[in-house]
Amino acid sequence: MPAIEPDLKKAIVRMPGVEKDKLLLRLVAKDAVLTERLQFELVEEGRTIDERRKLIRDFIDRTAQIHADTPGWLMMDMRTVAGYITRHLKVTKDKYGEVDLMLYTLNTFYDHNAHLLQKYNSRSDSAAEYIAKRTDMILKKVVKLDPDYYIEFAGGINKLLGWIHNTAPAHYARQLGLPADWQV
Repeated sequence: MPAIEPDLKKAIVRMPGVEKDKLLLRLVAKDAVLTERLQFELVEEGRTIDERRKLIRDFIDRTAQIHADTPGWLMMDMRTVAGYITRHLKVTKDKYGEVDLMLYTLNTFYDHNAHLLQKYNSRSDSAAEYIAKRTDMILKKVVKLDPDYYIEFAGGINKLLGWIHNTAPAHYARQLGLPADWQV
């Protein structure tokens, strides 16, 4: 996105309030994420973050229970869920929720579809790599949160690491240097 010229910035600041408001409303309406973010911050005043997390958890549960035929389909479903989590982060700036929801996603998909990821082969390669990289991302993001949250995540992270080191993503887990267990 190109930067706004200084002269244009000054001209916009000098515009009458009513014109500026109309222009702002037209611009905001063109960006769905910005519109949702303003709705969350200004109208909901940030009070609906738990409801938003619950909606995504419900979506994760429904999606994980869909019978995926192959690891490829499973990965596509996980990527769809990850898109919703990314949008949630853009709208709410909820870093705790991002880690919590992604960890919940991977563990829930494993709980329902572990049979597709038992053995590493050409069909499970992409999904195995995706899961290992997502786990690495979770581990990097969780340490950026307040240490008081670590105890809340320890069980889920260790469960996920157990899955990863004993199924198809084990090769990628070793490459990424993922620990066998996560110490609080």
